Amino acid sequence: MAGFVTVLLLSNIIGASKRSVIELPVLGEWYFGAGVLFFPISYVIGDVLTEVYGYAHARRCIWAGFGALIFMVVMAEVVVALPPADGWPFQSDYENVFGQAWRIAGASIIAFWAGEFVNSYVLARMKIWTRGKALWSRTIGSTVVGQGVDSAIFYPLAFLGTMGWTGEQVFWVAVTQWVLKVSWEALLTPVTYVVVGWLKRREGVDVYDTDTDFSPFAKVD
Repeated sequence: MAGFVTVLLLSNIIGASKRSVIELPVLGEWYFGAGVLFFPISYVIGDVLTEVYGYAHARRCIWAGFGALIFMVVMAEVVVALPPADGWPFQSDYENVFGQAWRIAGASIIAFWAGEFVNSYVLARMKIWTRGKALWSRTIGSTVVGQGVDSAIFYPLAFLGTMGWTGEQVFWVAVTQWVLKVSWEALLTPVTYVVVGWLKRREGVDVYDTDTDFSPFAKVD
């Protein structure tokens, strides 16, 4: 849970607001948000939690991340609003970095909440369908759906019409972020296998959500 929340906060504070671009052969300029470098790790952790401990435990971590994001945006607003001391030269820097935090974090809260719950739900259901076999199919499959929901919600809400982002750029960044996040998940599949196998042996648990209430608002155990 600590790792999950840490990655989530960092992806919003130092990653999501930076629009980067690289020149690719044939494709030309390729825009992407810097948070893609590490945000997908939160989905890997979510997959591990759901696979080993079940949907109910993943739900608790998702709500912890939800609360942490709200706390972050409130604190960002408070810090920016505090009057600076005379002669302190960095107020404009704080405003530039954190002044848009409310919109980015607001979009992230909605996208994260929807995407993570969809991801955990799909993985838990697929575990039953596959009878616990072919772990790779459900970690990648759930990420395709969950990250698709996340990207489709987050980028338009966070950046459309702000900081020089055009509609076309938002669309292509959302699409490329989705592709990159799913690719990251696929590349990290061997690591996921190792961690899941180790935890199942060490904890002695392997939950199948056959009788689980999948409502996000069900009692958090």
